[in-house]
Amino acid sequence: MSKYTTGEMAKLCNVSVRTVQFYDTKGILHPTELTEGGRRLYNDSDLSQLRLICALKAVGLSLDLIKDILESESPGKVLSLLLNEQARRIEGEVAILQGQLKTIEAVKEHVRDKDVIPVNSIIDIENMMENNKKVRRKYVKFTTIACLLTLPQIALILLWVREGIWLPFAIAYPIQCLLGILLAKHHFKDAAFICAECNAVFKPPFKKVMRTSGTPKARWLTCTECGHDGYCVETYVERKDS
Repeated sequence: MSKYTTGEMAKLCNVSVRTVQFYDTKGILHPTELTEGGRRLYNDSDLSQLRLICALKAVGLSLDLIKDILESESPGKVLSLLLNEQARRIEGEVAILQGQLKTIEAVKEHVRDKDVIPVNSIIDIENMMENNKKVRRKYVKFTTIACLLTLPQIALILLWVREGIWLPFAIAYPIQCLLGILLAKHHFKDAAFICAECNAVFKPPFKKVMRTSGTPKARWLTCTECGHDGYCVETYVERKDS
C-alpha cells in the first residue's frame, strides 16, 4: 500500500498543504501514521477520503456537516444524491436559458425580415422578463427578511453586553423566533427530501424538519418509506397552485 506525505496528498487533490493539516485538526482526515520526527503519512484510503471531502466541499457543504456525513453509514450515497440534485437544478436553468435564447433569435429574425415583432414573441419576452423579475424579487425578499430578523437581534445583544440593558432583548427575542419559524415554514412548503438509502422522495412534517440538524442541502431525517435514519438531500417540488 502506498504512503503519501502531506505535500503529496495536497498535490494529488489540488489543495494546499495547510488545508490538509486543517482537516486533520478538524478531525475529518487523520494520518495513518506519524514518523518519529512527527511527519504525517497517509495511505490510499486516506487519499480517497480527502477526495471525497473535496467533492463534498465543492457542492457547498460545511466541514461540520461533512464530518457527520463521513461518520454516517453511507457517505457515498449522500454525495451521489447531492450531485444528482445539483445536476437537476443546473439542467432546469439550462433549459430556461435555451428557451430564452430561442425567443431572442426568433425576435431578431422577425425584426430583420419584417421590422415587426409578432405578438407571440412579445408575450414570450414579457413572460421571460417577468420570470426573471420573480426570481430576483424572491431572492431580495428572503435576503431582506433574514437581515431584518438578524440585525436587530445583534443590536439588542450588543446593547445588553455594553450597557447591561437586557429587557429590550428579552421582549424582542420571542417575536424574532416566531418570525423565523414562519419564514422557515414558508421555505419548507416547496421542499422535499431524498433518502440516501432507498432514493425515495418524501415530505416530513415541518416540526420534524425543524428539530433536525443540517443545512439547506442536507438534513438528518428518518425516511418515511424505508425508516432509514441518516442525511437526506433537500430537493424542491412544484406546488399545484404555483
